[in-house]
Amino acid sequence: MTRVEVKNGNVEYALKRFKLKVQRSGVPSEMKKRKEYSKPGVVRREAKKEAIKNARRNNRKHNN
Repeated sequence: MTRVEVKNGNVEYALKRFKLKVQRSGVPSEMKKRKEYSKPGVVRREAKKEAIKNARRNNRKHNN
């Protein structure tokens, strides 16, 4: 469970930190993924696309 301490009554800042922590923990993407069933072929296709995208990104980082 994600917790954020409110310091000096600054609720806006605490809310901002909470949203950031939740996003970094992967909860929104996990919810999006589980929202509906994806067929195994679609899951493989998306994973392959993601792997290609990551490989391109890594190549750009290492070649510059």
